[in-house]
Amino acid sequence: MMKFKPNQTRTYDGEGFKKRAACVCFRNELEEEVLLVSSSRRPDQWIVPGGGMEPEEEPCGAAVREVYEEAGVKGKLGRLLGVFEQNQDRKHRTYVYVLTVTETLEAWEDSVSIGRKREWFTVEEAIRVLQCHKPVHAEYLKRLRPPARSPTNGNALVPSRPDDNCPNCPLYVTPSPQGSALPPSRR
Repeated sequence: MMKFKPNQTRTYDGEGFKKRAACVCFRNELEEEVLLVSSSRRPDQWIVPGGGMEPEEEPCGAAVREVYEEAGVKGKLGRLLGVFEQNQDRKHRTYVYVLTVTETLEAWEDSVSIGRKREWFTVEEAIRVLQCHKPVHAEYLKRLRPPARSPTNGNALVPSRPDDNCPNCPLYVTPSPQGSALPPSRR
């Protein structure tokens, strides 16, 4: 079953890229195990949880909201890994953050509505799983390791430094009952 959001407003930047946000979710601060979720389009394939930004939403808030909806986890938002582009068919620009999971829900929005699943993988296993059908998502995880030859993998647009693009976002973000992951002062 495919995920459908009737009231979703797609947002685009000045260059025509769809604005997206995602989180690489780790079981703990050792960053050895990453959480992947089943794709809504292809339930037999795994993806990094993430999705479109809503109007006036900051990238960090969108990333936390998407992880809550798609993976059913809450946690401590960490550094920005980078901003990744997918040009071929979709023209997406995705802000990707690290999130250390502190709470895992038994049932969550996408598990109930579309039967989405989640599973923990080692970083190496996740890269292998993602490489075949979501190579851009595999690049998110490759960014975790120090580069072998160059300071960038060619996909990221900004350096990976914590809090640069979202200085007002709190480190701990919990979605409100109304569904917004933004703190009350930012809604």
